[in-house]
Amino acid sequence: MNKEIIKNGSQIVCESLLKENVEHIFGIPGGAILPLYQVLPEYPDLKHILVRHEQGAAHAADAYARATGKAGVAFATSGPGTTNLVTGIATAQMDSVPLVAITGQVGRPVIGTDAFQETDITGITLPITKHNYLVMETKDIASTIKEAFHIATTGRPGPVLVDIPKDILQEDGIFEYPESINIPGYKPNNSVNLKQIKKATKLIQESSRPVILAGHGIKISNAYDELLSFAEKCQIPVINTLLGLSSFPANHYLYYGWPGMHGMAYSNLILDQADLIIAVGMRFDDRITGNPEKFATSSKKIHIDIDASEVGKIIPVEVPIVANAKNALKELISAAPEKEHTEWLTQIDRIKNNHPTLKLRETDKLIPQYVIKQLHDLTKGQAIIVTGVGQHQMWAAQHYPFNDKNKLITSGGAGAMGYEVPGALGAQVGRPNEMVWSIAGDGGFMMTMSELATIAENRLPIKIAIMNNGFLGMVRQWQELFYEKSYVSTQYNGIPDFVKLAEAFGIKAMRVKDKTQVKGAINDAVTHDGPVLIDFVVESEENVYPMIPSGQTVQDMMEEPSSQEIK
Repeated sequence: MNKEIIKNGSQIVCESLLKENVEHIFGIPGGAILPLYQVLPEYPDLKHILVRHEQGAAHAADAYARATGKAGVAFATSGPGTTNLVTGIATAQMDSVPLVAITGQVGRPVIGTDAFQETDITGITLPITKHNYLVMETKDIASTIKEAFHIATTGRPGPVLVDIPKDILQEDGIFEYPESINIPGYKPNNSVNLKQIKKATKLIQESSRPVILAGHGIKISNAYDELLSFAEKCQIPVINTLLGLSSFPANHYLYYGWPGMHGMAYSNLILDQADLIIAVGMRFDDRITGNPEKFATSSKKIHIDIDASEVGKIIPVEVPIVANAKNALKELISAAPEKEHTEWLTQIDRIKNNHPTLKLRETDKLIPQYVIKQLHDLTKGQAIIVTGVGQHQMWAAQHYPFNDKNKLITSGGAGAMGYEVPGALGAQVGRPNEMVWSIAGDGGFMMTMSELATIAENRLPIKIAIMNNGFLGMVRQWQELFYEKSYVSTQYNGIPDFVKLAEAFGIKAMRVKDKTQVKGAINDAVTHDGPVLIDFVVESEENVYPMIPSGQTVQDMMEEPSSQEIK
């Protein structure tokens, strides 16, 4: 008979994390979670990164998960510690990112009394987690953590929160980690309906203008090779969603960009002219569809997604396939015929040539598109790019093409400004041997710039490129185009000196105001072995084009104004 292993609740948490092969944790201690922190020195294999704000912990854990494919882990204390996680948890939920948040709660005797730093975090996060738990017995800690990781990483991934009262973290109990679990009502689908594959194959055979629309699900399911094989076998052009970027090589002859509100004009037009859209691991969100009643009305649709609730939710489809993208593509590769679409490829090459979205306008001014293009060329396109949200995000997606797998990490569905710095932190911790660049907006950067201290403290060689235009750029663009240039509360007049700020943290920093300085600054950053910040003072009223106004269609697309010459 095995001898019982007695541990306190905090030790049981750590032992459970080791069983789940956790290596890194992002967090901040506080009263309710303090017992858990006090046992961390007993577990040197659990490397804790002390962030400066819990939002930073959640975003870093999220980006770590995207970079590694493992669940990210964040710790926070009760009350404001937990509520500060909320934006990061919502970001992970919207983008299907496996995240386990472990939070301290006030002791059981005072739950419900409005005790100091008591917050009903399970109630607050119910709409933005895949599942959450309030643990009320020490004996339930291990099984709950086992379930949390299973739920977070299987099916459609997502965040799971485990809230543990302080007295449970201090109480002794038997540590026994379950070998298996059975969760009634939670049975992720791992099979592929071959009848649906047969129907899909028939549509592919009949199609003369097919397009693959590949999303984040390719990266989540590690279906890179299957996507490539399927596209090449059937000679079908591939268009990515924003979160699908870096799932298909941008230098491949079948690659045709990404669509949507600020996607390539030619990508939107190709989708509009297709007779079949094969959507894989994407959800037809409003930034792609605009007005869903008028989206790609000439095409039939095959929709492959692990989440049955997403299939048919926005766009009606002829062939729904509820399955893991990798498994479904394997079946399609076997079933679909080899085919050529020479006429269609010639037609869409003509569309691309007639709508040269990515050509830079001729100007001596310092524009963000030029900076990002130089960044791509000088890093040979091999850096991991982490962005915040706004104009700089769109320009990065347009002008930093990705030929390698899983190189873009960004906030999609939630659109969380402030993701760029802690996200880069998490990506660098997850992939320490790769170069990580944070492309930031000045507005988003100021939301979480306290994480510069975390970067410096941990000697992380992250490179930060701030596109400093002195505005909340995307909001200003909307005000210019739709509100008669009524710039209300979008211009920053109190921007700090970012160079002095970075230097105050011990980080090398440079300011660039002229095009002639761009290449030298980027090269200096690339060759420097520590963190670097470059403040690119760019044109303040540069706009992102193309643009499809919210809720409209490809027919309403605004391309680069004709008065701006292109080279």
